[in-house]
Amino acid sequence: MNKISGSFTITGGDEQTVSDAEGEFRVTRVSGVQRFEGGIVGEGFVDWVMAYAPDRSARFVGFQRVVGSIGGRAGGFLMESTGFHDGRSSVGSWRIVRNSGTGALTGIAGQGTFEAPGGAVVSYELEYELV
Repeated sequence: MNKISGSFTITGGDEQTVSDAEGEFRVTRVSGVQRFEGGIVGEGFVDWVMAYAPDRSARFVGFQRVVGSIGGRAGGFLMESTGFHDGRSSVGSWRIVRNSGTGALTGIAGQGTFEAPGGAVVSYELEYELV
């Protein structure tokens, strides 16, 4: 396995409420665009579903498409992501969706983590292999 790290910057996004009934978790859909730097160079596109507790913490699940390059190999891939937001910062994990790699990243597999201490810049680590 190869291990890379870097950061991505959130460059745009939107959040829409799906349900917000009194006494229940508030559920939203989030879409966003990111710029990756470091081991991954390119753009990311995320679609998440958030479930907010009354204390403003949240769980989220979704998919993140990356289009760019790793180690000079250009292509794209899709990652399944899950995470937790405590009201100020977020942590999460990724798993590359099997058979989602395109271009020179066809056959990519792996998993990783990300951490957002607050603000638009998020750090990440990804372990991957091309099979």
